[in-house]
Amino acid sequence: MRTYDVVIERDADTGLLVGYVPGWPGAHTQGADVDEVQRNLREVVEMLLEDGEPQFESEFVGVRKIQVA
Repeated sequence: MRTYDVVIERDADTGLLVGYVPGWPGAHTQGADVDEVQRNLREVVEMLLEDGEPQFESEFVGVRKIQVA
């Protein structure tokens, strides 16, 4: 079993949620809610893994908040 970090954002133009695996080209999808995005992304990742291990372009580190005045 493999685990990947995913990011889910809301597209301002369509209102849909967009999910992707940071640094992995092609590992992205969209959906109406978080559950749909996760299901769709799982399918995308499974298909991409059929071609072998991913070649990441970057490494996901995390999300932080900052304060500005």
